[in-house]
Amino acid sequence: MSEEPRPSAGGEPAPAPAPGASQGGYRTLFLSLHLPAVAIGLGTGMVMPVLPVLAKSFEVGVGLASLVFVAQIAGGLSASLPAGYAIDRFGRRSVLLAGPVIAAGAAFLVATSDTFIELLVFRYIGGWGQQMWTLSRLTVIADTGSDRSRARQITSMFGVQRVGMLAGPAVGGLAAAAFGLRVPFVMQGIVTLLAVVPSFFVVRETAPVRPNGRGRGGRGRDRDAASDQQEYSWRSLLRPPIPALFGAQYLATTARGASIGGGVLFLFAAYAYNAGPAELGILSSSMAVVGIPLTLSAGYLMDRFGRMVTIVPGMVLVGTGMAFLGITAAAALPFTAFVVGFVWVHVANSMLSGSMQVLGSDIAPAHARGRFFGAGRMVSQAGFMSAPLSFAVLTGISGFGAAFFFLAGAGGISALLLGLVVRETLAKR
Repeated sequence: MSEEPRPSAGGEPAPAPAPGASQGGYRTLFLSLHLPAVAIGLGTGMVMPVLPVLAKSFEVGVGLASLVFVAQIAGGLSASLPAGYAIDRFGRRSVLLAGPVIAAGAAFLVATSDTFIELLVFRYIGGWGQQMWTLSRLTVIADTGSDRSRARQITSMFGVQRVGMLAGPAVGGLAAAAFGLRVPFVMQGIVTLLAVVPSFFVVRETAPVRPNGRGRGGRGRDRDAASDQQEYSWRSLLRPPIPALFGAQYLATTARGASIGGGVLFLFAAYAYNAGPAELGILSSSMAVVGIPLTLSAGYLMDRFGRMVTIVPGMVLVGTGMAFLGITAAAALPFTAFVVGFVWVHVANSMLSGSMQVLGSDIAPAHARGRFFGAGRMVSQAGFMSAPLSFAVLTGISGFGAAFFFLAGAGGISALLLGLVVRETLAKR
């Protein structure tokens, strides 16, 4: 398998870290990709079971409590396009380094919040920081990875981040029970800052062409770069299969957001079963054991047999899992049934970590990857935000069952779009 070159700090191409790279390449990949990903996931996971309880401490109902998850997703949504533009305009490295620093600062501020409004504002800022890191890291992988290694790199990033998110709740829940609800947010900030420090020394710029001429190709490529950048416009997003892909992506993240960004399952358990942070944390962290093997296996299968081989079955499992949770809520089944549904949905999500980003990386234009991923992540964040919003509205109108059935429908329609409309994007041998 060949490796695509990437520019060094001086503009000369250097080997890209990919499967089969040297020991130094693996070390760079770990320090710049896996370590920050697992730290950001761990920090996010530590506060997930604490947030519903912290929201309840401000004496708000379940509808308003869901806004603690909506606020962070809204921050990521509003950051998508500006961050994508900055990645193309100023380079990948600066945005990649700034994102975790902003996210860590926001976590420290959450620990000092005295009102529910302050809590929402600081969560919004944290969403900006996390989105900046995710977008820039995706763009770097698209710059340096080949068609036959890209899925493994992207899914490994999201996989280890998801493992951190699943392992974090046990740490955060126990810390909150022992030392108070604010401590997990301080821990989140510290872990995120420490993990990004190596990136300042190992991350290099990978932009194929810098607008100022300092990147690959020098001034001789400036006119071509300017022409390429003018060709990329919003009209480009109307070319097939992008509309269908974005539609499926929105519905998929709406369904998956119930257990990832939206924290809806935690809200349901906290309000329907009066589950505490320690109990929820241990339940979530137990899924980390099966999460990473499934995610890494999905990446290998997508590189070997095609992207749809895991994505379509995974979305079917998400939809049916949400339907089971809807039955659990409507029939007032015991907590054991909720645990079954919780495991069901998380196993399916482990198969899908980073899957939509893999599809997007296959068709992203080389001269405008930052802006393309910005648009794609904006669609994803809109879906993630729809999960807690729809859950709050439908729960208030018809109860928990209707909310889960809505999410099940979103997952099922996404599977149909992906299976029948969006074609396989993996280049043929």
